[in-house]
Amino acid sequence: MSTSLDSGPLPPAPATALRQRLAELRGPSAAPHPLDARALAALAANPGCKRRALLDGAGVDKAALALALGSPATFGQSQFAFMRGNAFEARVKADGGTELLGLLGVADPHGALVPDLTAAGPEGRAARTALALREATAAGAWTLLDHPMLALEVAGSPAFLEPDAVVVHPDGRWTVVEIKSFPMVDGAADPSKVGAAARQAAVYVLALERVAELTKDASVDHSVLLVCPKDFSNLPTASAVDVRKQLSVTRRQLARLTRIEEIASALPDGVGFDLESRSSGELASAVESVPSAYAPECLSACELALHCRERARSTGAVESLGRAVRGELGGLTAVAEVLSAARGESGDPADPAVAALRRAARLRTDALAAGARAPGAGAGEDTSGAGRGTA
Repeated sequence: MSTSLDSGPLPPAPATALRQRLAELRGPSAAPHPLDARALAALAANPGCKRRALLDGAGVDKAALALALGSPATFGQSQFAFMRGNAFEARVKADGGTELLGLLGVADPHGALVPDLTAAGPEGRAARTALALREATAAGAWTLLDHPMLALEVAGSPAFLEPDAVVVHPDGRWTVVEIKSFPMVDGAADPSKVGAAARQAAVYVLALERVAELTKDASVDHSVLLVCPKDFSNLPTASAVDVRKQLSVTRRQLARLTRIEEIASALPDGVGFDLESRSSGELASAVESVPSAYAPECLSACELALHCRERARSTGAVESLGRAVRGELGGLTAVAEVLSAARGESGDPADPAVAALRRAARLRTDALAAGARAPGAGAGEDTSGAGRGTA
Protein backbone atom coordinates (compact mmCIF):
# COMPACT_ATOMS: atom_id res chain seq x y z
CA MET A 1 0.00 0.00 0.00
CA SER A 2 1.43 3.39 -1.00
CA THR A 3 0.90 6.77 0.59
CA SER A 4 1.16 10.25 -0.85
CA LEU A 5 4.23 12.34 -0.09
CA ASP A 6 2.24 14.82 1.95
CA SER A 7 0.29 12.26 3.96
CA GLY A 8 3.01 11.97 6.61
CA PRO A 9 4.44 8.82 8.19
CA LEU A 10 2.26 5.87 9.01
CA PRO A 11 1.10 5.80 12.65
CA PRO A 12 3.16 3.49 14.87
CA ALA A 13 1.81 0.07 15.73
CA PRO A 14 -0.14 0.01 19.01
CA ALA A 15 2.51 -2.08 20.78
CA THR A 16 5.29 0.24 19.61
CA ALA A 17 3.33 3.32 20.65
CA LEU A 18 2.70 1.85 24.10
CA ARG A 19 6.37 1.00 24.61
CA GLN A 20 7.31 4.53 23.58
CA ARG A 21 4.78 6.06 25.96
CA LEU A 22 5.98 3.89 28.86
CA ALA A 23 9.59 4.81 28.09
CA GLU A 24 8.63 8.50 28.23
CA LEU A 25 6.99 8.00 31.62
CA ARG A 26 10.02 6.10 32.93
CA GLY A 27 12.53 8.63 31.60
CA PRO A 28 14.85 8.48 28.59
CA SER A 29 17.94 7.57 30.61
CA ALA A 30 16.34 4.97 32.88
CA ALA A 31 16.56 1.29 32.02
CA PRO A 32 13.28 -0.56 32.59
CA HIS A 33 13.09 -2.30 35.95
CA PRO A 34 12.24 -5.98 35.31
CA LEU A 35 8.79 -7.19 36.30
CA ASP A 36 9.36 -10.53 38.03
CA ALA A 37 6.96 -13.22 39.23
CA ARG A 38 7.00 -11.93 42.81
CA ALA A 39 5.86 -8.50 41.63
CA LEU A 40 3.22 -10.05 39.37
CA ALA A 41 1.87 -12.13 42.24
CA ALA A 42 1.61 -8.99 44.38
CA LEU A 43 -0.06 -7.13 41.52
CA ALA A 44 -2.55 -9.96 41.08
CA ALA A 45 -3.37 -9.76 44.79
CA ASN A 46 -4.39 -6.11 44.35
CA PRO A 47 -5.69 -5.72 40.78
CA GLY A 48 -7.54 -2.51 41.58
CA CYS A 49 -4.32 -0.55 42.08
CA LYS A 50 -3.78 1.36 38.83
CA ARG A 51 -0.72 3.05 40.31
CA ARG A 52 1.21 -0.18 40.71
CA ALA A 53 -0.01 -1.54 37.36
CA LEU A 54 1.28 1.53 35.52
CA LEU A 55 4.60 1.80 37.37
CA ASP A 56 5.33 -1.90 36.98
CA GLY A 57 4.29 -1.84 33.33
CA ALA A 58 6.54 1.16 32.65
CA GLY A 59 9.44 -0.50 34.44
CA VAL A 60 9.81 2.28 37.02
CA ASP A 61 12.09 1.39 39.93
CA LYS A 62 9.56 1.74 42.76
CA ALA A 63 12.19 1.37 45.48
CA ALA A 64 14.16 4.32 44.10
CA LEU A 65 10.93 6.26 43.60
CA ALA A 66 9.89 5.64 47.22
CA LEU A 67 13.30 6.85 48.39
CA ALA A 68 12.93 10.04 46.33
CA LEU A 69 9.50 10.61 47.88
CA GLY A 70 10.95 10.33 51.38
CA SER A 71 9.21 7.03 52.21
CA PRO A 72 11.81 4.33 51.54
CA ALA A 73 10.67 0.71 51.44
CA THR A 74 11.31 -1.24 54.65
CA PHE A 75 11.02 -4.78 53.30
CA GLY A 76 13.12 -6.91 51.03
CA GLN A 77 15.69 -9.68 51.09
CA SER A 78 18.94 -9.01 52.93
CA GLN A 79 22.24 -9.31 51.11
CA PHE A 80 23.16 -12.27 53.31
CA ALA A 81 19.93 -14.09 52.50
CA PHE A 82 20.41 -13.33 48.80
CA MET A 83 23.93 -14.79 48.82
CA ARG A 84 22.80 -17.83 50.81
CA GLY A 85 19.98 -18.45 48.34
CA ASN A 86 22.33 -18.23 45.36
CA ALA A 87 24.79 -20.63 46.99
CA PHE A 88 22.05 -23.16 47.76
CA GLU A 89 20.65 -22.94 44.22
CA ALA A 90 24.12 -23.49 42.77
CA ARG A 91 24.50 -26.63 44.88
CA VAL A 92 21.11 -27.99 43.81
CA LYS A 93 21.94 -27.47 40.12
CA ALA A 94 25.56 -28.65 40.28
CA ASP A 95 26.78 -31.34 37.91
CA GLY A 96 24.09 -30.71 35.34
CA GLY A 97 21.30 -30.75 37.93
CA THR A 98 21.77 -34.43 38.82
CA GLU A 99 20.75 -33.88 42.45
CA LEU A 100 17.68 -31.88 41.41
CA LEU A 101 16.62 -34.53 38.90
CA GLY A 102 17.19 -37.19 41.55
CA LEU A 103 14.63 -35.41 43.75
CA LEU A 104 12.14 -35.88 40.90
CA GLY A 105 12.86 -39.62 40.84
CA VAL A 106 14.86 -39.67 37.60
CA ALA A 107 16.64 -43.04 37.40
CA ASP A 108 19.58 -41.76 35.32
CA PRO A 109 20.05 -38.03 36.01
CA HIS A 110 23.29 -37.94 34.02
CA GLY A 111 21.37 -38.91 30.89
CA ALA A 112 19.05 -35.91 31.02
CA LEU A 113 19.31 -33.17 28.41
CA VAL A 114 20.35 -29.65 29.48
CA PRO A 115 19.88 -27.36 26.46
CA ASP A 116 21.68 -24.05 26.07
CA LEU A 117 19.15 -21.22 26.41
CA THR A 118 21.52 -18.37 25.58
CA ALA A 119 20.05 -15.67 23.31
CA ALA A 120 20.11 -11.91 22.86
CA GLY A 121 17.69 -9.95 25.02
CA PRO A 122 14.62 -11.17 26.91
CA GLU A 123 12.59 -11.60 23.71
CA GLY A 124 15.33 -13.76 22.21
CA ARG A 125 15.66 -15.84 25.36
CA ALA A 126 11.88 -16.35 25.56
CA ALA A 127 11.84 -17.55 21.94
CA ARG A 128 14.80 -19.85 22.59
CA THR A 129 13.06 -21.27 25.68
CA ALA A 130 9.85 -21.95 23.73
CA LEU A 131 11.87 -23.77 21.06
CA ALA A 132 13.73 -25.81 23.69
CA LEU A 133 10.44 -26.81 25.31
CA ARG A 134 9.02 -27.98 21.99
CA GLU A 135 12.18 -29.91 21.13
CA ALA A 136 12.32 -31.58 24.55
CA THR A 137 8.66 -32.59 24.37
CA ALA A 138 9.15 -34.08 20.91
CA ALA A 139 12.30 -35.93 22.03
CA GLY A 140 10.47 -37.64 24.90
CA ALA A 141 13.47 -37.46 27.24
CA TRP A 142 14.11 -35.95 30.65
CA THR A 143 15.20 -32.35 30.08
CA LEU A 144 16.30 -29.67 32.54
CA LEU A 145 15.88 -26.02 31.52
CA ASP A 146 18.06 -23.89 33.81
CA HIS A 147 16.68 -20.36 34.24
CA PRO A 148 14.41 -20.35 31.18
CA MET A 149 12.76 -17.12 30.09
CA LEU A 150 8.96 -16.99 29.81
CA ALA A 151 6.78 -14.23 28.39
CA LEU A 152 3.39 -13.23 29.75
CA GLU A 153 1.16 -10.33 28.69
CA VAL A 154 -0.08 -8.35 31.66
CA ALA A 155 -2.66 -5.61 31.06
CA GLY A 156 -1.49 -5.26 27.48
CA SER A 157 2.21 -5.00 28.35
CA PRO A 158 4.72 -7.87 28.03
CA ALA A 159 6.42 -9.23 31.14
CA PHE A 160 9.41 -11.57 31.06
CA LEU A 161 9.74 -14.11 33.84
CA GLU A 162 12.65 -16.32 34.85
CA PRO A 163 11.84 -19.37 37.01
CA ASP A 164 14.66 -21.24 38.72
CA ALA A 165 14.13 -24.26 36.47
CA VAL A 166 11.61 -26.17 34.40
CA VAL A 167 11.82 -29.95 33.98
CA VAL A 168 10.30 -31.68 30.95
CA HIS A 169 9.15 -35.27 31.61
CA PRO A 170 9.31 -38.01 28.96
CA ASP A 171 5.50 -38.00 28.80
CA GLY A 172 5.44 -34.30 27.82
CA ARG A 173 4.64 -32.83 31.24
CA TRP A 174 6.39 -29.62 32.26
CA THR A 175 7.13 -29.04 35.96
CA VAL A 176 8.15 -25.71 37.48
CA VAL A 177 10.95 -25.93 40.07
CA GLU A 178 11.16 -23.32 42.83
CA ILE A 179 14.38 -23.31 44.86
CA LYS A 180 14.17 -21.49 48.20
CA SER A 181 16.69 -21.11 51.00
CA PHE A 182 14.23 -21.34 53.93
CA PRO A 183 14.45 -24.71 55.72
CA MET A 184 12.05 -27.63 55.49
CA VAL A 185 12.02 -29.15 58.99
CA ASP A 186 10.62 -32.67 59.35
CA GLY A 187 9.14 -32.40 55.87
CA ALA A 188 7.31 -29.11 56.52
CA ALA A 189 8.23 -25.46 56.00
CA ASP A 190 6.87 -22.12 57.17
CA PRO A 191 3.30 -21.99 55.74
CA SER A 192 3.51 -18.27 54.96
CA LYS A 193 6.74 -18.74 53.00
CA VAL A 194 5.36 -21.77 51.19
CA GLY A 195 2.25 -19.76 50.30
CA ALA A 196 4.35 -16.93 48.88
CA ALA A 197 6.40 -19.43 46.86
CA ALA A 198 3.20 -21.03 45.56
CA ARG A 199 1.80 -17.70 44.41
CA GLN A 200 5.06 -16.91 42.65
CA ALA A 201 5.18 -20.35 41.01
CA ALA A 202 1.58 -19.98 39.84
CA VAL A 203 2.68 -17.05 37.67
CA TYR A 204 5.30 -19.28 36.01
CA VAL A 205 2.72 -22.01 35.44
CA LEU A 206 0.39 -19.48 33.83
CA ALA A 207 3.16 -18.32 31.47
CA LEU A 208 4.10 -21.92 30.63
CA GLU A 209 0.50 -22.72 29.73
CA ARG A 210 0.68 -20.13 26.95
CA VAL A 211 3.59 -22.03 25.39
CA ALA A 212 2.01 -25.44 25.99
CA GLU A 213 -1.09 -24.39 24.05
CA LEU A 214 1.13 -24.17 20.93
CA THR A 215 3.12 -27.34 21.60
CA LYS A 216 1.88 -30.77 20.57
CA ASP A 217 1.47 -33.35 23.36
CA ALA A 218 2.58 -30.87 26.04
CA SER A 219 0.93 -30.20 29.39
CA VAL A 220 1.87 -28.13 32.43
CA ASP A 221 1.94 -29.80 35.83
CA HIS A 222 -0.16 -27.91 38.39
CA SER A 223 2.06 -29.27 41.18
CA VAL A 224 5.37 -27.45 41.38
CA LEU A 225 8.51 -28.87 42.98
CA LEU A 226 9.60 -26.81 45.98
CA VAL A 227 13.25 -27.47 46.85
CA CYS A 228 14.55 -26.30 50.25
CA PRO A 229 17.39 -27.13 52.67
CA LYS A 230 16.63 -30.20 54.77
CA ASP A 231 16.21 -29.30 58.44
CA PHE A 232 19.09 -26.88 59.15
CA SER A 233 21.65 -28.42 56.85
CA ASN A 234 22.62 -27.49 53.30
CA LEU A 235 21.27 -30.75 51.89
CA PRO A 236 18.35 -30.26 49.49
CA THR A 237 14.98 -31.86 49.97
CA ALA A 238 11.81 -31.41 47.93
CA SER A 239 8.06 -31.36 48.25
CA ALA A 240 5.30 -31.14 45.64
CA VAL A 241 3.05 -28.10 46.12
CA ASP A 242 -0.36 -27.96 44.46
CA VAL A 243 -0.85 -24.46 43.00
CA ARG A 244 -4.25 -24.91 41.34
CA LYS A 245 -5.95 -22.51 43.76
CA GLN A 246 -3.22 -19.86 43.36
CA LEU A 247 -3.28 -20.35 39.59
CA SER A 248 -7.03 -19.79 39.42
CA VAL A 249 -6.83 -16.65 41.55
CA THR A 250 -3.85 -15.26 39.62
CA ARG A 251 -5.49 -15.89 36.24
CA ARG A 252 -8.72 -14.18 37.35
CA GLN A 253 -7.02 -11.22 39.01
CA LEU A 254 -4.64 -10.50 36.13
CA ALA A 255 -7.59 -10.58 33.75
CA ARG A 256 -9.25 -7.87 35.88
CA LEU A 257 -6.35 -5.46 35.49
CA THR A 258 -7.14 -2.32 33.54
CA ARG A 259 -5.05 -2.21 30.39
CA ILE A 260 -1.98 -0.07 30.89
CA GLU A 261 -2.59 2.07 27.80
CA GLU A 262 -5.95 3.11 29.28
CA ILE A 263 -4.30 4.19 32.53
CA ALA A 264 -1.53 6.04 30.67
CA SER A 265 -3.98 7.84 28.37
CA ALA A 266 -5.88 9.20 31.38
CA LEU A 267 -2.81 10.91 32.84
CA PRO A 268 -2.50 14.72 32.70
CA ASP A 269 -0.03 16.18 30.22
CA GLY A 270 3.54 16.40 31.45
CA VAL A 271 3.33 13.61 34.00
CA GLY A 272 6.53 11.58 34.30
CA PHE A 273 8.52 9.47 36.75
CA ASP A 274 12.05 10.29 35.60
CA LEU A 275 14.12 10.17 38.79
CA GLU A 276 16.99 12.04 37.17
CA SER A 277 15.15 15.15 35.99
CA ARG A 278 12.14 15.44 38.32
CA SER A 279 12.11 16.99 41.77
CA SER A 280 10.56 15.18 44.72
CA GLY A 281 7.54 17.49 44.52
CA GLU A 282 7.04 16.75 40.84
CA LEU A 283 7.39 13.01 41.48
CA ALA A 284 4.85 13.20 44.31
CA SER A 285 2.38 15.00 42.03
CA ALA A 286 2.94 12.41 39.30
CA VAL A 287 2.35 9.54 41.71
CA GLU A 288 -0.83 11.15 43.07
CA SER A 289 -2.17 11.55 39.52
CA VAL A 290 -2.52 7.76 39.28
CA PRO A 291 -5.30 6.21 41.41
CA SER A 292 -4.17 3.69 44.01
CA ALA A 293 -5.88 1.01 46.10
CA TYR A 294 -3.93 0.92 49.34
CA ALA A 295 -4.46 -1.85 51.89
CA PRO A 296 -2.34 -2.85 54.91
CA GLU A 297 -1.27 -5.98 53.02
CA CYS A 298 0.67 -3.72 50.64
CA LEU A 299 3.26 -3.13 53.37
CA SER A 300 4.77 -6.55 52.70
CA ALA A 301 4.49 -6.46 48.92
CA CYS A 302 4.96 -2.96 47.49
CA GLU A 303 7.81 -0.49 47.75
CA LEU A 304 5.43 2.49 47.69
CA ALA A 305 3.27 1.17 50.53
CA LEU A 306 4.52 3.62 53.17
CA HIS A 307 3.87 6.59 50.88
CA CYS A 308 0.39 5.34 50.00
CA ARG A 309 -0.41 4.62 53.66
CA GLU A 310 0.54 8.16 54.67
CA ARG A 311 -1.70 9.58 51.95
CA ALA A 312 -4.57 7.28 52.87
CA ARG A 313 -4.33 8.28 56.53
CA SER A 314 -4.07 11.99 55.76
CA THR A 315 -7.26 11.86 53.69
CA GLY A 316 -9.07 9.63 56.18
CA ALA A 317 -9.59 6.86 53.61
CA VAL A 318 -11.13 3.69 55.04
CA GLU A 319 -8.74 1.60 52.91
CA SER A 320 -6.13 2.16 55.62
CA LEU A 321 -8.25 -0.03 57.91
CA GLY A 322 -8.03 -3.07 55.63
CA ARG A 323 -9.84 -4.59 52.67
CA ALA A 324 -12.33 -6.47 54.85
CA VAL A 325 -13.43 -3.28 56.60
CA ARG A 326 -13.54 -1.41 53.29
CA GLY A 327 -15.79 -4.07 51.82
CA GLU A 328 -18.21 -3.94 54.76
CA LEU A 329 -18.61 -0.16 54.57
CA GLY A 330 -20.02 -0.05 51.05
CA GLY A 331 -20.24 3.49 49.72
CA LEU A 332 -18.68 5.06 52.83
CA THR A 333 -15.14 5.85 51.72
CA ALA A 334 -13.86 8.19 54.46
CA VAL A 335 -13.45 7.66 58.21
CA ALA A 336 -15.26 10.95 58.85
CA GLU A 337 -18.27 9.68 56.86
CA VAL A 338 -18.27 6.45 58.86
CA LEU A 339 -18.27 8.26 62.22
CA SER A 340 -20.94 10.68 61.07
CA ALA A 341 -23.16 7.82 59.89
CA ALA A 342 -22.64 5.95 63.16
CA ARG A 343 -23.73 9.01 65.15
CA GLY A 344 -26.86 9.36 63.01
CA GLU A 345 -25.77 12.70 61.57
CA SER A 346 -25.68 11.53 57.94
CA GLY A 347 -26.29 8.51 55.76
CA ASP A 348 -29.34 6.65 54.52
CA PRO A 349 -30.90 4.55 57.32
CA ALA A 350 -31.90 1.99 54.68
CA ASP A 351 -28.25 1.44 53.76
CA PRO A 352 -27.15 -1.86 55.41
CA ALA A 353 -23.71 -0.41 56.21
CA VAL A 354 -25.23 2.67 57.86
CA ALA A 355 -27.75 0.55 59.80
CA ALA A 356 -24.96 -1.75 61.05
CA LEU A 357 -22.84 1.20 62.14
CA ARG A 358 -25.70 2.77 64.10
CA ARG A 359 -26.53 -0.53 65.77
CA ALA A 360 -22.87 -0.98 66.74
CA ALA A 361 -22.82 2.58 68.13
CA ARG A 362 -25.95 1.87 70.24
CA LEU A 363 -24.47 -1.36 71.57
CA ARG A 364 -21.25 0.43 72.50
CA THR A 365 -23.16 3.21 74.28
CA ASP A 366 -25.27 0.67 76.18
CA ALA A 367 -22.18 -1.32 77.18
CA LEU A 368 -20.39 1.78 78.48
CA ALA A 369 -23.46 2.86 80.37
CA ALA A 370 -23.89 -0.58 81.95
CA GLY A 371 -20.25 -0.54 83.00
CA ALA A 372 -20.63 2.84 84.63
CA ARG A 373 -23.73 1.66 86.57
CA ALA A 374 -22.05 -1.51 87.85
CA PRO A 375 -21.84 -1.54 91.72
CA GLY A 376 -18.42 -0.50 92.96
CA ALA A 377 -17.03 0.21 89.51
CA GLY A 378 -16.13 3.80 90.22
CA ALA A 379 -14.99 3.08 93.76
CA GLY A 380 -12.74 0.27 92.59
CA GLU A 381 -11.08 2.53 90.06
CA ASP A 382 -10.55 5.29 92.63
CA THR A 383 -9.15 2.85 95.18
CA SER A 384 -6.72 1.30 92.79
CA GLY A 385 -5.65 4.73 91.62
CA ALA A 386 -5.10 5.86 95.22
CA GLY A 387 -3.09 2.75 95.92
CA ARG A 388 -0.82 3.45 92.98
CA GLY A 389 -0.39 7.01 94.12
CA THR A 390 0.82 6.07 97.61
CA ALA A 391 3.07 3.21 96.54
